[in-house]
Amino acid sequence: MPRALITDIAGTCITAPERSFLRALDPLGIILFRRNISDPAQVGDLVDSFRDIVRRSDAPVMIDQEGGRVARLGEPHWWSGLPPATIARGGERAARLAGRLLAHDMSALGIDVTCAPSLDLRLAGMNEVIGDRAFSHDPDSVSDLGAAFVDGLGAGGVQAMIKHMPGHGRVNEDPHHRLPRVDAGLAVLREQDFIPFRRLAGCPFGMVAHVVYTAIDDRNPASASPEVVRRIIRGELGFAGVLVSDAIDMEALSGPHEARARSCIAAGVDVVMHCNQPLDVRERVAVAMPELADGALERVMRAAAMRRPPQPGFDPDSARAELEHLVAGP
Repeated sequence: MPRALITDIAGTCITAPERSFLRALDPLGIILFRRNISDPAQVGDLVDSFRDIVRRSDAPVMIDQEGGRVARLGEPHWWSGLPPATIARGGERAARLAGRLLAHDMSALGIDVTCAPSLDLRLAGMNEVIGDRAFSHDPDSVSDLGAAFVDGLGAGGVQAMIKHMPGHGRVNEDPHHRLPRVDAGLAVLREQDFIPFRRLAGCPFGMVAHVVYTAIDDRNPASASPEVVRRIIRGELGFAGVLVSDAIDMEALSGPHEARARSCIAAGVDVVMHCNQPLDVRERVAVAMPELADGALERVMRAAAMRRPPQPGFDPDSARAELEHLVAGP
């Protein structure tokens, strides 16, 4: 069985040492960054090479393709999308079109999971790490627009990874640099931040945040907290999909990377995401990760069974024109 790990690649092709690493340690999947992307033929070859090496044609290949400022695919070969805050101006139809357009580009490359949409709330006075990556400040609007975006992705053959569970909108620090703490009471979180994640709990993948929620666990970030993962995300929110950590190389976490990874798994996270590190560090983390088993394996297999090819008859040019009209407003 593959290991409970999403890893990455250093460049636009898989080097011989990376090939040996992937073949020997068999991570579940990879995530692509801009450094991995040149042109459509190159990306397609990279994706195919990875799946050939691990000998699994259904090995997930992921990317952060939210649209707007978080988009790894962009001009001149691909549409980089619109910020969710802009998409929201066009309503649910715009959200579905945006998801469908992004999926059109990804699926053509063999990329089958995007780490999107962000179901966090856009709240005044908070750190701009989320900002226009959120659809709205209103939980119901985020839920409706997020569901439409996910539907568009699925119609285009790409699975969604909702994030950042159980809600990243109240942070005043960027977890890429420091561990954020959210001091809102549990009642507030339940009435606002949790709502979109509860309503989209049927998504195949979810990403858990590196954020301390003091009302639930005042010591551990959500990604390493059994209270948050098991009681809140699995229990209250009812999320039954594959739960993936946010990237554990972020400075929100401390200690050796293999210890960070073990903490996430011990908390109940299914799969650890580990990126942007030298090969020897990637290898140590991979060795520390268990092979998928029991509930985690069942959830990964269920997600794989949910994948569908793109629906036929899609015209990206007309879809983009309609989307631009919708977000332009009256």
